[in-house]
Amino acid sequence: MLDNYTQKAIRPLISSLAGALHGLGVGANTLTWWGWGLGMASAVAIVNQMYVLGLCALLLSRLCDGLDGAVARLSQPSDAGGFLDISLDFWFYAAIPLAFAWADPARNALAAACLLAAFISTGTSFLAYAVMREKQKAHTSQATYLQPQHEPNPTAPEATVTRADKSFYFVGGLTEATETLGFFVAMCLWPSYFPTLAFVFSALCTVTSLTRIRSGLRDL
Repeated sequence: MLDNYTQKAIRPLISSLAGALHGLGVGANTLTWWGWGLGMASAVAIVNQMYVLGLCALLLSRLCDGLDGAVARLSQPSDAGGFLDISLDFWFYAAIPLAFAWADPARNALAAACLLAAFISTGTSFLAYAVMREKQKAHTSQATYLQPQHEPNPTAPEATVTRADKSFYFVGGLTEATETLGFFVAMCLWPSYFPTLAFVFSALCTVTSLTRIRSGLRDL
């Protein structure tokens, strides 16, 4: 829900850093792997209840996640890079709730399980929509001899639009990357409130999944 606003706010910084990294010869896939590695380091720190360290690694991980796409667009974005990015992103998102469950199973395990189940629902609806839209695009292109395609009207109520800087069709929702990061930060800052935060975010993710399914049935 907030990703468009967040991306506009940080775009100048991301563009500047991406330009510097590109000039140094740092590739997009390298940044993707760095982001994943830092995300796994964050999870390890959380498992050991080193929450501040985990938070720092988490934030650096998401910075790399923002930079990899920007660097890719300065050269030649690839389907392989987009595949790697989304695959490692979902690995990261699953690792953080698991880490909290591991850190304190008695308190956190049930809430973490609910959050992981909610992540599965949001992830599958997100990716299934992207696959079906890409399939429709291919069929439409064949039928119209590659004439320009028209995206849904972004001003229409509840419209689902393509994010131009993504490697795949991106369907939004109540919980996107910004909201997820915000909850992860809150969990690291106030780990004793993890169950409450996880249950609340699980409910929000469920709403997102239902609205994406509704949008998919309508749009497809």
